[in-house]
Amino acid sequence: MKNLIKKIQNTIFQQSLLKKGDKIILGISGGPDSVCLLHVFLELQKKSNLSLIVAHVNYGLRRKDSNLDEKFVRNLAGKYDLKIEILKPKIQAKNNLEENLRDIRYDFFEKIRKKNNFNLIAVAHNLDDQAETFLMRLIRGSGLQGLSAMQFKNNSRKIIRPLLNITRQEILIYLKTNKLKYKIDKTNLQSIFLRNKIRNKLIPYIEKNFNPRVKQVLSSTAKSCGEDYAVIESATEKFYNKEKELSVKKLLKLPTAIQKRVLQKIIFKKNPKITPRDFSFSEEIIKALKSAKSKNQTINFARLKMIRKGDKINLS
Repeated sequence: MKNLIKKIQNTIFQQSLLKKGDKIILGISGGPDSVCLLHVFLELQKKSNLSLIVAHVNYGLRRKDSNLDEKFVRNLAGKYDLKIEILKPKIQAKNNLEENLRDIRYDFFEKIRKKNNFNLIAVAHNLDDQAETFLMRLIRGSGLQGLSAMQFKNNSRKIIRPLLNITRQEILIYLKTNKLKYKIDKTNLQSIFLRNKIRNKLIPYIEKNFNPRVKQVLSSTAKSCGEDYAVIESATEKFYNKEKELSVKKLLKLPTAIQKRVLQKIIFKKNPKITPRDFSFSEEIIKALKSAKSKNQTINFARLKMIRKGDKINLS
C-alpha cells in the first residue's frame, strides 16, 4: 500500500498535479482503477487538506448492472462521507459510441466542477490505458498530436491523471492487498469496441510473441511524442502570434511540421467543429502553395475557402 501511494505521490510532485487545499472532482465508475483512485485521494486528503466530490455516470447501457454500479458508487461515497453527483444521460447516437460516452462523461465532470467552484477533475487512466490509446490512434491514423495520447495534466480541461504511470496489475494487487471491493464491467471482457479488441487480443498477442513489456514501451513512446509535439506547438504559437497576415514566403521557410500546425491552427480557429481528419488538407494547401505557377489561387476544402493573392493567404 505504502509503495503504491509513494509512487503516486512522486508522480504528483514531479508533474505538479496537486497543491494543498485543491478542490477535486473524482470520476468514479466503480471499476478497479477508479476505486484505487478514490482510496489514493482519501490518503492524500489527510495530508493536503483536499476537498473531494465523487461524480458517477450511469449510462444505463447494461441495465441492471449499470444500476448496481451506481448503487455501489453511492455506497462508497456514503461510507467515506463524500458528496456524490450522478448523471443518467439518454444515449441516442449509435455511431462513435465510445467517443460519445467519453464526451458525455467529461462534459458532466466539467459542469459539476464549475457548479461547485472546484479547480480540478481527477480520472483513473493508467499505464495500460495509455498503451491502448496509443495503439488505437495509430491504427485509426493519427499525427504526432494524437499519438501524444493522454498527458498527466490537461490544463485547458482541468484534468489530472495521477495513475498514468501505474499498471493495471499494480492496481489490482493494491486492491487485493487492502481487501478493497470493486465492480467489473463485463463488456470490457467482450471485444466490442476497438479498445477492447486491442486490450483483449492485440496486446496479449504482442506480449506473447514480440515484447512482454510492450505496454511500457508504448506508454513511453506516447510520452516522447507528447514532448516532441510540445516543441512544435511552442514554435507554432510563436509564429502564429507574431504574424498578423499569413505570408506564403515566411510560411514556406518554416519546417514542414510547423507549416502544417500553423495552417491547422488557422483552420480550427475559422471552424472549431472541424475534425482531425480534415487537417489533412493542410498538406494539400502546402503542396499547392509550393507548386503554384500563379500568384492568385482559390482552394475549397472542409467547408472553408483559401484565397491566395500574391504573398498573402486568407481563409474564410
